[in-house]
Amino acid sequence: MYMYKIGVIGDKDSILGFKALGISVFPTNDIREANRLIHKLARENYAVIFVTEQLAKDLDEAIGEYKNSLTPAIIMIPNNRGTLGLGIDGVKKSVEKAIGSDILFGKEG
Repeated sequence: MYMYKIGVIGDKDSILGFKALGISVFPTNDIREANRLIHKLARENYAVIFVTEQLAKDLDEAIGEYKNSLTPAIIMIPNNRGTLGLGIDGVKKSVEKAIGSDILFGKEG
């Protein structure tokens, strides 16, 4: 049986704790390196790639390439300093696209 992998990309202080959960960690603060890592992990059968919002905000093109693919699912997470709101905004947009309205925040789409 083949097992998919899970990885997380972001600044070292924010992602190191994921290692204790058995998740592969890829510490970087560099946008070009993060871009390269997203494509590398996608080729290496990572089913889920978590990316800190601080990096993800500048990685629209790379993240967009996998938006309609089954894998990898690229999920934005806050870093250790807090959230930019990008992760929940992505969930909100996906729900609106799927059902036509914003059931999460009670506003019509």
